[in-house]
Amino acid sequence: MCKVQTVTFEKLANAFNSQSDSGSSLRRIQRFIASYSLDSDLIALLVFNLLPSRDKLILSIDRTNWKFGQTNINIFMLGVVYKGVAFPLLFTMLDKRGNSNSQERIDLLNRFIRLFGKHVIESVVADREFVGKDWLAFLNRNEIRYYIRIRNNFKVFLPHKNKEIKASHLFNRFKTNEFVYYHKIVRVNGELCYLSGCKLNPKTLKQEFLIIVSFNKPKNAQQDYQKRWQIEMCFKAMKSSGFDIEKTHLQDIQRIEKLILLVMIAFVWCYKIGIYLHQINPIKIKKHGRRAKSIFKYGLTFLANVLLNSENQDDTDIFRFLSCT
Repeated sequence: MCKVQTVTFEKLANAFNSQSDSGSSLRRIQRFIASYSLDSDLIALLVFNLLPSRDKLILSIDRTNWKFGQTNINIFMLGVVYKGVAFPLLFTMLDKRGNSNSQERIDLLNRFIRLFGKHVIESVVADREFVGKDWLAFLNRNEIRYYIRIRNNFKVFLPHKNKEIKASHLFNRFKTNEFVYYHKIVRVNGELCYLSGCKLNPKTLKQEFLIIVSFNKPKNAQQDYQKRWQIEMCFKAMKSSGFDIEKTHLQDIQRIEKLILLVMIAFVWCYKIGIYLHQINPIKIKKHGRRAKSIFKYGLTFLANVLLNSENQDDTDIFRFLSCT
């Protein structure tokens, strides 16, 4: 997978270092995906133990979806934010096209807590589609800090004024990009919480707002919520920038789950190698201030080069980066 940077079985089969022909290699891959059992909790534990940091974690949740034939592939993912990307850790395959519901979110976070504990969570960040009464109630009840964006027209109840208003009305009087937090506690979907927000530069004639609901520490809302997008970099690495997962022709959901688990391992392998390479030979910074390539891409390119050309191997043991010791 790292060698050919795709999940397409035919290309993977052609890349096997084997005396067998590609047809035989293809059948081996198909048998593996069809019959081999992969323990998703065990792989999550592996990824967790390979994280560069394992406490005060910001967890970002999001979905990515596409369609192949008549099959809707809808992945609800939880990732650990780290320096511009999120490490994919846990996911659920949704048997529908749309958003997750509150129970699916609760189940995913409960699974994280069961495996790694609540104490390692700094906060949970999510976009506008991840708001729900039972979901917020679960986070509040478990005292899990969260920063979740809500829609401009979301109705909030002000207990101190005993009235309901649109959330945007609380921030309309402030200057564009002046991020503030509302000093009183409010109710969102019946749950007590804080609101922070600002007016955004309008991209259209319609005024937009960034409004974030939180359990506590509303002053930290903008800083933590801004890291939410890092899970999108994870999806990009799994797709066009890395393993082209959308090109899979699999339609069986259980087999797709196995493929995603393998991609998760490949992702963390590339990133760990990228960190090592960056420490030895830092990635160049372009004029706009950003790196010429990502840490993930740095590791992936190196790994592919080593796997494709054995004579290019130096003293770097590429397999030790998958060791948790």
